[in-house]
Amino acid sequence: MASPSASATSSSRSSVVSTTPKVLVVTGPSGVGKGTLIRELRRRHPEFALSVSATTRPPREGEEHGRDYYFLTPEQFEQRVNRGEFLEHAEYAGNRYGTPRSELDRPLKALVLEIEIQGARQIQRTLPGALQVFILPPDLDTLRRRLVERGTDSPEVIERRLARAREELDEAEAEAAHFRHCIVNDDLNEAVRELEALAATMWGCNFEGATE
Repeated sequence: MASPSASATSSSRSSVVSTTPKVLVVTGPSGVGKGTLIRELRRRHPEFALSVSATTRPPREGEEHGRDYYFLTPEQFEQRVNRGEFLEHAEYAGNRYGTPRSELDRPLKALVLEIEIQGARQIQRTLPGALQVFILPPDLDTLRRRLVERGTDSPEVIERRLARAREELDEAEAEAAHFRHCIVNDDLNEAVRELEALAATMWGCNFEGATE
């Protein structure tokens, strides 16, 4: 899950990975609607499997280890970093997140990664063939409202996420070459249609019959 912040970690291994599934990377500021967009895409196309990330943040109510995230202690996370077990990893809002390399071993044709912008930069090196899409909010006021309405973060965390979102949006504009594909998530159905069309155009397929 733009120049990385000072607290961001860089990938411990940047060698290019050969991948069997087609990989769709969805990135953008926190609260922009990445998760909602991906859920709707997968409802329409169940063949898109969702990558499970590792994190050091505590589980939220209803979340399960191995289904929503791999919940690790900071020590466990660092050990895996040192062993080169992540495709990407970064620090965001005081917690660490990473995509296990083992996600690519699943018998899939299409895998979706929902990751922060720092991690998406690393994926460009480790998986250069991945389709990367940057999701934008209509404006920062809309982003703030979405963060408040989802009710999962304290006001302090919301302000940190908004501050980082401002940086990410500025950085995305300054380094547009890193994210050639951008979708404004103003209307969910339209955003999903744009994502479907982009994937079909880039990969020349409609993803039918590619379930795990």
